[in-house]
Amino acid sequence: MTDRSSSTLSAPELLAPAHAPPEANAVSGGSDDRAYRLLQQHLNKQAVEFPSVSSGADIRFLKMLFSPDEARLALHLSYKPTAQPQVEASAAAEFSAAEVDRLLNSAFQKGAIAWKEKDGVHFWHVVPMVVGMYEFQDGAPSAEYVAVAHSYMRTLAFGKALLSVNPPQMKTIPIDQSITVEHHVAQYDQLRNLIDASPGPFATVKCICREAGAMSGKKCTQTKRLETCVGFGDMAAMTLRRKHGRELTRQETLDILRQNQDDGLVLQPANAQNPEFVCSCCGCCCGMLALQKRLPKPLNFWTSNYYAEVSAAACTHCGKCVARCQVRAVTLTGPDKTARINRHRCIGCGLCVPTCPAKALTLRKKADQTVPPRDAEDLNEQILAHKKNGWQKFIMLMKVALRL
Repeated sequence: MTDRSSSTLSAPELLAPAHAPPEANAVSGGSDDRAYRLLQQHLNKQAVEFPSVSSGADIRFLKMLFSPDEARLALHLSYKPTAQPQVEASAAAEFSAAEVDRLLNSAFQKGAIAWKEKDGVHFWHVVPMVVGMYEFQDGAPSAEYVAVAHSYMRTLAFGKALLSVNPPQMKTIPIDQSITVEHHVAQYDQLRNLIDASPGPFATVKCICREAGAMSGKKCTQTKRLETCVGFGDMAAMTLRRKHGRELTRQETLDILRQNQDDGLVLQPANAQNPEFVCSCCGCCCGMLALQKRLPKPLNFWTSNYYAEVSAAACTHCGKCVARCQVRAVTLTGPDKTARINRHRCIGCGLCVPTCPAKALTLRKKADQTVPPRDAEDLNEQILAHKKNGWQKFIMLMKVALRL
């Protein structure tokens, strides 16, 4: 398998045989190379997989974030936050307590691993490629980093691993202007409630997707602003501990997110009742929405409790909803060019609702509501419990390729 330079996965690519690269089952070379291969295999066993690829893009990416010793130490971490004394005890045969402390902090500063503090104790854990190591550059990636990361993320192996995650890592919540009193919106589906429920702190960072696009000369069509991603709680604490981003007040956080809505960005928090970040995404730059647009039935891989609905009688055929939609869920059809919503594509963001001059669009609540996992740890536990085996992944790709 080779890296994909194109952003589009065609049916032949989706059905291409997933040959295991030679290094996936055998480790060769020096001890440093062995450390990186062992780390790749270790990460691949976590809740969200990190598969190997024959091009070596997986190892090149890990080498950008981990030193050989950091890679060896990361083998003592999992997706579950582990107290530092436990890490020190687990790694005692290789590293002193002082070395463990130094290596954990140096890997953390590079965005390779995650940290949180509870009752004065430091906890550490590994994170997936997405959402995780890629975004942990906090909006300040180097051109080399982006190139290496993209060469890995554009492989079929990574795409297959990402689509296999169940439940999804992120969900969509509707913008405030699209919600009515009758909706009886759950706390985890309403922006203000998410922010009000957080103990803080709050921080904003530049969107790495728009930064990466700008490096290749691609301008975002939705906004000129870069500080659109916000974190709160442990996620914000990590950002501020690395001296990245900018600390916000609670009100400033709400102000940024509301401006994001006005700019036509889709609100995508972590798929949890108590999320710790909200991405504000556009269809032209965001990797997640770009993937959504390429899938024939993306709602098979998405979490949303709402969908948009058109009143054909009220539609004036202006097409503003088509331009507003970030995921190509709206089309003008028939001789009258009436707006039509593709329920397989609509993620219920509500962006189209307030901009319809005829008020022909409304947001509807799905009959079967999806209750997200409690928090990030619960999300990872559920993902691990629903991991697909090789045959299930093949069936999934067949359905995608055949548009089933």
